[in-house]
Amino acid sequence: MMESSLGIFESKCLTTVRGHELRGGQKEPRLLSLLECSGQFMLDILANPDAIVLSPVPQLSIPINNHFQLVREAEEALLIDISFNTTVRIRLRGERTPEFLLELQDDVHTQSFIQHVMKAKQQAEGRSSLPKKMEPVVPVPIPPQRGTSKYTSNNINNSTLEQPLKTDSAHSLATDFGFKEHFNHSVKVEEKKNQQNRIVAQREPPPVPPLPPRKGTHTPSTNLTAGPTTKERPLPAQNATPVRQEYHSVDCPISLSDSPSNYSMRQTIMGSHTGSREGLIKYHMSKKEKEYVNIQYFNFFMGTWNVNGQSPDSSLEPWLCCVSDPPDVYALGFQELDLSTEAFFYMDSSKEQLWVEAVERYLHPKAKYKRIRIIRLVGMMLVVYVNKAHKHHIRDVASESVGTGLMNKMGNKGGVAVRFVFHNTSFCFVNCHLAAHVDDYERRNQDYKDICARMSFHLLDYPPLSIVKHDVVVWLGDLNYRLCLPDAGEVKRLIAVNELRRLQEYDQLNLQRTTKCAFTDFMEGEINFIPTYKFDSKSDRWDSSGKCRVPAWCDRILWRGSNVKQLHYRSHMELKTSDHKPVSSLFSVGVKMVNDQRYKKVFEEIVRDMDRMENDFLPSLSLTRREFTFENVKFRQLQRQSFLITNDGQVACTFAFIPKLNDSQYCKHWLRAEPSEGVLDPNEKLEIFLEVYVSKDSVTLLNSGEDKIEDILVLHLDRGKDYFITISGNYLPCCFGTSLETLCRMKKPIREIAITKLIDLGEDSCMEKEKSRMNFLLESAGTEDKPLKIPKEVWLLVNHLYTKACKQEDLFQTPGLQDELQSIIDILDTSIPESIPGCNHSVAEALLIFLEALPEPVLCYELYQRCLEYSHDSRLCKQLISQLPRAHRNVFRYLMAFLRELLKHSIDNNLNANLLATLFASLLIRPPPNLAGKQTPSDRQRANDFILGFLMGGDED
Repeated sequence: MMESSLGIFESKCLTTVRGHELRGGQKEPRLLSLLECSGQFMLDILANPDAIVLSPVPQLSIPINNHFQLVREAEEALLIDISFNTTVRIRLRGERTPEFLLELQDDVHTQSFIQHVMKAKQQAEGRSSLPKKMEPVVPVPIPPQRGTSKYTSNNINNSTLEQPLKTDSAHSLATDFGFKEHFNHSVKVEEKKNQQNRIVAQREPPPVPPLPPRKGTHTPSTNLTAGPTTKERPLPAQNATPVRQEYHSVDCPISLSDSPSNYSMRQTIMGSHTGSREGLIKYHMSKKEKEYVNIQYFNFFMGTWNVNGQSPDSSLEPWLCCVSDPPDVYALGFQELDLSTEAFFYMDSSKEQLWVEAVERYLHPKAKYKRIRIIRLVGMMLVVYVNKAHKHHIRDVASESVGTGLMNKMGNKGGVAVRFVFHNTSFCFVNCHLAAHVDDYERRNQDYKDICARMSFHLLDYPPLSIVKHDVVVWLGDLNYRLCLPDAGEVKRLIAVNELRRLQEYDQLNLQRTTKCAFTDFMEGEINFIPTYKFDSKSDRWDSSGKCRVPAWCDRILWRGSNVKQLHYRSHMELKTSDHKPVSSLFSVGVKMVNDQRYKKVFEEIVRDMDRMENDFLPSLSLTRREFTFENVKFRQLQRQSFLITNDGQVACTFAFIPKLNDSQYCKHWLRAEPSEGVLDPNEKLEIFLEVYVSKDSVTLLNSGEDKIEDILVLHLDRGKDYFITISGNYLPCCFGTSLETLCRMKKPIREIAITKLIDLGEDSCMEKEKSRMNFLLESAGTEDKPLKIPKEVWLLVNHLYTKACKQEDLFQTPGLQDELQSIIDILDTSIPESIPGCNHSVAEALLIFLEALPEPVLCYELYQRCLEYSHDSRLCKQLISQLPRAHRNVFRYLMAFLRELLKHSIDNNLNANLLATLFASLLIRPPPNLAGKQTPSDRQRANDFILGFLMGGDED
């Protein structure tokens, strides 16, 4: 333990503050005290168990003066429409000090902390009284600085600042925390994650190719292991510090005396360039990796099982102990772990612990294992174990999940993944459950592409890491690809005579891989076992139900990467719990091990070369284009253009797109550059793609004319000059993202209305909204000027579903097709069609996207709290609906009448009131932006109850 330099606390009170250790640490209160040191007041803050202090310092001695700043940040919703994170963030800034981030559990702890700070400030200023009421704190934007590291708080990563909380007294709390210079500063994991997502994730994935993920999805996960905490400086494995949940790192320079045995290879080096000399050294080290790396082989056991919602009822030993020698790593994927509604919507499942306990009971008896991560999304679960002998060589563990169900969010289908670095090789394990039904192979291909595009891992001081940015990737799960043979009898006959090779010619996955539609770069071993789907539960009989499903190899394990050899690939017929059989594969994987002496030799050579070149050369780039025009940009339709950059200088150069002055991110929300940073050797070329994609977060401003397809990108060259790239284009307005009031005043499609008229309509609709609150419903207006009762777009979508889809199976539970969704949006923007194109599922999803994109939800933001408060009383709920603006009131009643009609056909469409209430409550009753991160499970349940009352009780008004 470290002691304060001031020596005012006893050593027994001190505790190291690292990442999440405090959650499991001591529970007695820690000390906050005030003292005078050399005429300067200091606030000493010792670790508080109610705070997560993301910095490797045990105690802070903070000078109090008139120049410190407190920034309170709200959390965004992290899951589908569900957020379990109720922490409050406090960010501290000084003029000459690094940023520091505290996460407090709730507002009570926040106010307590602020009071301590204010007390210190007042005593420093000679005042003795505390304010009677603590007001929210307003963030003060800091302009970015040119030429600084691209991961510093005043550059790209300043994009983490959210909308300030408005208060008249905020400026009185805008003060500056200074930190002692000898404290090491590290960029925080959660801060980095939020920054990256706000830069690129304010968009939904387009069809081809999908864009990077939305905000990182937090799924219930557990990590009970430990690992080294190194990042910039390679540390010996024996110096590993145990932490819970994540592996954190200290920002230290490379030292020749440090052991590189825990140093991440290519993807770590390439992912952590900071535009500094150190980043370039790492880059060159990665280029010469073969000169100091040896390969050692370890055994990895991979397993997958769709358990069909069943609980474990027999020994798992035939599956998990089918090899004689204990594996070094286990990675086990489950699908359909829990089929209940609670698991689908609330992420809770009692089955998780049952299966984890069953797995741990039957891991190989010849070794002891440590769980390094478990992650679950609805019924998909992935759990990874490592032999305890290797636990100190595992680091940089992270997990993520991607839902590919309805609206690319719902987690009934999708994938979960765990990544880590073992010695110096990076691994990524993906467990997925793709779309079902024999003919839906294209939807399965789309699910695979969505997972690849949206799965992104966020680690300390790294850019986001995608699946393919790992040395070894193993993909397992219920991929659901079937056989293109409709005759179940013929398939069973071929199985009986062991004609498996002939059957595999009809396997959809093999066909999709051959035609390069999915899993193109993955390999799969020879299948010598019979299909694993579908059996009667508790037996070895093929499906004897009325559907008599055709047997298929749904459960698969594939891999990509070098130095990987498959030792076995088999199914386990002994286990009869489910209608699927478990599958396993054992791999021998070559792992990179660093030779310390050779590493140091290469390192010294590179440093000498860098010293010589830096004295003689400066970096330079040439660009093939600097002006780009994007024509006819549409909502949810991706456009891409590219240009080449060439290093025409004599030295390697580091580039990055940086924010303009007073901006928090390098581009507008609808624009993205990929890659946005990197390193180029002399004469090396790189293609940079500029992607324009209008999502629900940017469509409203573009529709109203407040924003245009215009931007300037600043391409900054470290130790060099800036290059300016201009973006221009025209946007085609869309009814999606337009207010209900404006749409009600539009008798024509939105594309037939001039932009000036759209602005006038928006202003008129605001006036109408105010009048409707006072029940002045424009009764005196002429027939032509009188607005529609509901938007024609809502009527067209709902009427289609009412007339053609009331009996559609799994309505609102199966996602639509991207091409059909775009066609639906286009036809609503350009015409008043007699019929809507596309399948019923696409029309249903289009309705949900329309509601989600509304600039203000059907239940207006100002009535959000009252909706929650009135949810228990149907009479008060109906009174509240009557107070809505005219358009909102009519749309709400129209939707409720439609949903009640759907429930009359629940036997056919598999809908129930709870499911509809949960889905539509998240769209119709959205919290105001300043409360989005504070929505609790109780709030969501009350919103569901509000809608449920109208679905079950009706609306007689």
